[in-house]
Amino acid sequence: MGLALAVVTAALASYPLGLWLRVPWLLPLLNAAPAWAAMIVLLRRGQLDRAVTLMLVWAAALAVAATCAFAWWPRPPGPLVLHGAEYRDEMFAWIRTGAGSEGSPRLFVPQHVLHLAAFSVLSLASASALSIAMGAVLMNDMGFYVASLARAGAPARAVVLLGWQPWALCRVAAFSILGVVLAEPLLARLALAPRAPSPPRRRWLVAAGALLVADVVLKACLAPLWGRWLRAVLP
Repeated sequence: MGLALAVVTAALASYPLGLWLRVPWLLPLLNAAPAWAAMIVLLRRGQLDRAVTLMLVWAAALAVAATCAFAWWPRPPGPLVLHGAEYRDEMFAWIRTGAGSEGSPRLFVPQHVLHLAAFSVLSLASASALSIAMGAVLMNDMGFYVASLARAGAPARAVVLLGWQPWALCRVAAFSILGVVLAEPLLARLALAPRAPSPPRRRWLVAAGALLVADVVLKACLAPLWGRWLRAVLP
């Protein structure tokens, strides 16, 4: 509990600090470093399940903190969020026109596969240090887009209910799980952590796979409807 509380506190503090420092690449490092260090502590103790739970809690804290910080920051934070403005513009164009990768499996599935491959390779090569930083960048892009809905005048209830789509939450959870499980091989090879027993490791990999499938299915089925709902509330 104490480790999780420390990680959540660090996640909340990373946003005002990172935005105040005004160095875009530093923000995801501030987001990711405490969580990665805490994950490594738990893996070195052989506590795979606790490490996965910790990273899921961290991801949830990051989603809330990013959205609130970017929505309430006194000045427009776009220049301080890596790729944030580009992602916001892409999403707003999709909402207003229905065109773009968000509503087309032919376009978004290859993008998801590319992100998954990059995340997996970075996890295996760096014990997830680099992949968790990559995850923070992607989380900040999404948080900035959701905050931009609020800054554009969308009603608060619509931002809360429609901003973080269910398929995005499935993908975040899947990547959080994979970041833990795929950190283990390098740690075990370097004799920095014991190798987790196969059953729990396999169980978490199956859960991550199911979440990734749910991500694609939910997005393919719901994105067009979601876009129409957002179009109705976006000024």
